[in-house]
Amino acid sequence: MAGYQYTIIIGNVGRDPEMRYTQSGVAVCDFSVAVSRRWTDRTTNERREQTTWFRVTAWRALAETVNQYVHKGMQIMVTGMVEASAFMGQDGQPRASLDLTAQDVQFLGQRGDAMESSGEGYPEDAQDLPF
Repeated sequence: MAGYQYTIIIGNVGRDPEMRYTQSGVAVCDFSVAVSRRWTDRTTNERREQTTWFRVTAWRALAETVNQYVHKGMQIMVTGMVEASAFMGQDGQPRASLDLTAQDVQFLGQRGDAMESSGEGYPEDAQDLPF
């Protein structure tokens, strides 16, 4: 039986994208996204927060678009497939990471938000975006 997976995350970009190319010339872009959840603890009435980090990889034309427009601090929505990986940290402790292969990236927030965080803005016309 075949399965299907579709993950949606909304969060803030944790680091600027890093672009590279495979030996065959395929564009690959990596960046991280922090997804935070906030709540009030009912027993102590304290505000709590939990942040989950995703390592995101975009390929081909999406990679080039991400590299051009995505910057640290931006709020974005990423959809795609997630894979959990376990590994041993340098300190000898077991670690895990969530790796998301992006199928789509949407810019959220105000146009001015992107300009303030990066010094650059979105194209004036949405038709200027290459996706």
